[in-house]
This record gives sequence, structure tokens and C-alpha cells, in this order.
Amino acid sequence: MAFWNFNLLFILISALGTNAAVFTLQNKCNETVWPGILTGAGKPQLHNGGLTLKPGQIIRINAPTGWSGRFWARTACTFGPTGTGNCTTGDCGGVLNCAGAGGAPPASLAEFTLGSPTDFYDVSLVDGYNLPISVIPYGGTGDRCKAVKCVSDLNRECPKELQQVEKGKVVACKSACMAFNKPEFCCTGAFDSPNTCKPTEFSKIFKKSCPMAYSYAYDDLSSIFTCNGANYLIRFC
Repeated sequence: MAFWNFNLLFILISALGTNAAVFTLQNKCNETVWPGILTGAGKPQLHNGGLTLKPGQIIRINAPTGWSGRFWARTACTFGPTGTGNCTTGDCGGVLNCAGAGGAPPASLAEFTLGSPTDFYDVSLVDGYNLPISVIPYGGTGDRCKAVKCVSDLNRECPKELQQVEKGKVVACKSACMAFNKPEFCCTGAFDSPNTCKPTEFSKIFKKSCPMAYSYAYDDLSSIFTCNGANYLIRFC
């Protein structure tokens, strides 16, 4: 019996070892959100790419070694029995299970590349902002292994030119790239390098509200974080 228990323990440990990290999704908002998950090319989908998360609810998702991708929250969604419908922000093609589709900007993002041993992660507002979002590592090590929080309500501070308004309410704040589609805001063309693409008056508003988050495409120095051996809490609101 002792021998059987030893082997069972070995099997369980081996199975756990195939997971690079556990993502814990937590909804601290007053309303239901519908997290979307976009997986990098060639990596397995997590939770079919989408789920429902009620206020106060927590869901844990295992991710394998080498996984990369992003998480975001969809808001004000309506889905029928077949899982089709729409969301006011972050929609991924009108389905509950995004299954490889990205979220429509503007949306606040949590991005990850799980390494061996080092993970890279960030909170990004490059695609705009719809909800507060935080990434909080636990059990990890490293000088840049820190909680990254964007808890300001940018919708309240959003410049009029960037506001996405639904039924008289600002529901999201667009990026300047999305709003104006100009190379200097999108870091494209002649502005496609760290030397030529600099912070703008609009990205500075994002950076002031969320200093640890990406505010534009080349905002690397203050916005990339790393951990060894961590699991991650992704908190909405």
C-alpha cells in the first residue's frame, strides 16, 4: 500500500509539473464581466477562450509551460443559449468562447509569456482602456516580480476625443491610435522605432493614471515585469 501511495504521489507531482502557472481570475467589479483569453500562435487555448465571471467570483486556470497570451474583460454582454450575442466593450466576434479571436479595442489587457524559468508579463493600455485590471504574482522570485496595478477609472478622465460613449455613458477610453489612426500615435511608418515614437499628450494621460502599465507601443522600460516560478492573480476592478 505504501508503495502504491508513493507512485500515486509521483504521478500527481509529475502532472502538476507540466503546468507553468496557475492564473486566478477574480471579479471585484459590481457587475458581471466576461473575461476573454487570446492564446499565442501554436499554444493551447485556455478555457475555450472565454467565460462568465460574476461579482466576487474566482476561477483558476492552469497554463502549460511556454504558454503566451492575453486576458481582458468584456462588459455588458448578452449571450443566448447557444453562446452567441454581443458585448459593449471587448467583444470577440459575438461569442462567449472567443476560441482564438481577440477582443475589439478599447480594452485593458493583461499579457503573459510563460518561460522556463522566467515569465514576462505586463498590463497594457496600448489598445485603450475599459476596466481597471491588475496582475498580482504570488510564490515567485525576482527583482522585477511585482504587482502591476491599473486601478484608476480612466473612463472618468478620458479626453473627449478618445471617449467611447454608449447611451450617454463613457464605457471605454480609446487609444490615440484607434481614435486618430496616425503613424505618430500608432508607432508605424517613420515612427516605427523607440527613437522616433515618443509619448504623446494622450499616452501621458494613460501613464499618469496607471504608471506601471504600457501607455504606448514602446513604453518598455517601466512596463515589462518578470518572475521566476510564480502563479498570477488577474483582478478586474
